[in-house]
Amino acid sequence: MLERFRAFWTKVLSPIAHLLIRMGVSADAVTLVGTIGVCAGALVFFPIGMLLTGVLVITAFVFSDLLDGHMARLTGKSSRFGAFLDSTLDRIGDGAIFTGLALYFAGDGDSRLYLVLCLVCLVMGGVTSYARAKAEGLGFQAKVGIAERADRLVAILVMTGLAALLDLPILMYVTLWALAAASTVTVVQRIWVVRKQALALPPETASGAQLS
Repeated sequence: MLERFRAFWTKVLSPIAHLLIRMGVSADAVTLVGTIGVCAGALVFFPIGMLLTGVLVITAFVFSDLLDGHMARLTGKSSRFGAFLDSTLDRIGDGAIFTGLALYFAGDGDSRLYLVLCLVCLVMGGVTSYARAKAEGLGFQAKVGIAERADRLVAILVMTGLAALLDLPILMYVTLWALAAASTVTVVQRIWVVRKQALALPPETASGAQLS
């Protein structure tokens, strides 16, 4: 969802980007600070049951994902390393969110079922990203699926925040079920799409793929 409103939020954040550039702050530094903030919000507040506070802290730092890219474009310093760093740290932040929720359900949330669902979301979310990256590394395309990263992120943050604000934990429960299912389906879709592409290759080309 952040992707769909990227132009709007980029315009809103543009003055902050210009200010940081004048202060000599690099886009990579913003990426790193944003990830630290997301991890802190998830791993400090979620496990102790302060879900709404955690969501607000995480949301504030999530916008660095738009800010760093805009800063890189403004300064003309976009780089492959910057893109790699951004993508890698995004996965760390995503993992921290579901780890924090898993710790909540292991403690105050007191639910082994939803602890397991958080772990499923954590693992399958990581595999979703890996499947696409590995496919593209082998020359295939795997940009398919019903659970893109931005949609997963917005869904869990919004519903966790509303669950805490309205005292309706069912909102978070339903979202975890939906994300676990959607992430799993997305992984299967990407495997299937890559398999079809691989089968369409000449035998000598298909045999050249190496296992990691």
